Amino acid sequence: MFKYRRLLQGAIAFLTAVLVIACNSPSPPTDAGNNNGNLAEIPLGVAVAQTSNVALFGQEQILGTQIAETYFNENGGINGKPLKIILQDVAADEQGAINAFNTLINQDKVVGIVGPTLSQQAFAADPIADRAQVPVLGPSNTAEGIPQIGTFIGRVSAPVSVVAPNAVAQALKLNPELQRVAVFFAQNDAFSKSETETFQAAVQDFGLELVTVQRFQTTDTDFQAQVTAALNVQPDLVIISGLAADAGNLVKQLRELGYNGIIVGGNGLNTSNIFPVCQAKCDGVLVAQAYSAELDNEINRAFRDAYFQQNQKEPPQFSAQAFTAIQVFVEALSSLDEKTPLETLALPDLRRQLRDEIFAGTYVTPLGEISFTEEGEIVQKEFFVAQIEMDESGQQGRFAFIEGN
Repeated sequence: MFKYRRLLQGAIAFLTAVLVIACNSPSPPTDAGNNNGNLAEIPLGVAVAQTSNVALFGQEQILGTQIAETYFNENGGINGKPLKIILQDVAADEQGAINAFNTLINQDKVVGIVGPTLSQQAFAADPIADRAQVPVLGPSNTAEGIPQIGTFIGRVSAPVSVVAPNAVAQALKLNPELQRVAVFFAQNDAFSKSETETFQAAVQDFGLELVTVQRFQTTDTDFQAQVTAALNVQPDLVIISGLAADAGNLVKQLRELGYNGIIVGGNGLNTSNIFPVCQAKCDGVLVAQAYSAELDNEINRAFRDAYFQQNQKEPPQFSAQAFTAIQVFVEALSSLDEKTPLETLALPDLRRQLRDEIFAGTYVTPLGEISFTEEGEIVQKEFFVAQIEMDESGQQGRFAFIEGN
């Protein structure tokens, strides 16, 4: 019995010593305190698609963010503090975006997030950032309702309701005799569903006849049934809302099965990555755009030159919008830092004040001059319509701008 008493006394003495050491040790920093005292670089999250078929867009977005990171750091960063881009892959689904946002917010401790790639993903992941009070700028989320997700959610991608009708108007300028319209859209994608509603409303507004609506999935590769059904009603204008891979294949099969009329593509065709998909069959497709490489301002010239030097081609819209999102964060952070040095702010306070700074600013960007409504919606002055021109080989192409407003 005496033996066990001595063992118990020894254990108590050991635990007491441990507790004394623990109580006298400094507490680890938390987000509730001033945890930015040694802020050597500013971490900004970029959550875009690096894998899956959505990577056709994500690759262009990554190029835009990388060019932005290099450009702004070479030009002084954030009042001398370097910007650090932290990439997370959102893949193609909602869970991928949710995982990426959680990692950037809770593990990487970013000040804000650019992303995700798809509107469908934004509806799932943006509420997480909003609850955590982390500012988000969507670089390619054009569906209706994105800024309304929450106080901390904005976008630099103009809504489809503003952009899409311009392409229909241009189609009518090319052929005023157009009357019968066939619409195709990806029914499992929030952006495509939102965009097709805008297109169908535009068809009605222009006094055209909607003769058929054909649905497909973003994972589809064979569109023979939908194309055949559409051709049976003899449309002279086809409008497609989908992503790059499926929409590109649909364009190709429309041409192969005999459709020779005008095709209007939605924002999903707004990438040079569709050229290898539909190849020569891409030629002539009309796409409304929120960016033109020909826009003449200082920041667009710098962005265009950097992109061309790296890729030997003109920058696409998705790269320009990603660059713009980074630019807005950099300028807002610089403005906030001049008022209150960033290293003196606890991370939650920095995020909250950054949100207010972003939406209060006006920015001259590769998209032209932009600002934001109180709700986080982009206010953009200039839009464009381009027509795809493929070269003789049918392998390389470009967006030839034919109209701006």
